[in-house]
Amino acid sequence: MSKPVHSMIRVLDEQRSRDYYARAFGLEVSGRFDFPTFTLIYMRDAASPFELELTVNKDRTEPYALGDGYGHIAFTVADIEAEHARFEREGLPATPVKELAHEGTPLARFFFATDPDGYKIEVIQRGGRFA
Repeated sequence: MSKPVHSMIRVLDEQRSRDYYARAFGLEVSGRFDFPTFTLIYMRDAASPFELELTVNKDRTEPYALGDGYGHIAFTVADIEAEHARFEREGLPATPVKELAHEGTPLARFFFATDPDGYKIEVIQRGGRFA
């Protein structure tokens, strides 16, 4: 049986990205591996074994073109309104809170955040399918 262990994104500035994911989602560095041409930084929340892998290519000076293939990663939170207000207070980019329903049944309350490299992160109210 397989289990998911991480999702990787390429970032331009290690410190800026580490600071963002720590402030926005409480992720902490769980591993850092420096190689001659790139560095891998693993970040996670203590409540989950799943990690976000930040890859920094050392020769890169221009921002990455995200293209139209990237979707998003998602985090759940206990109180979507409080979390959205915190993002606004801290100056972290966030869309308004929205609700998605399927056939009249609420599926999710959420907003999207944007990290320093332009990656979208869905922040979802914990509960139902997203417990």
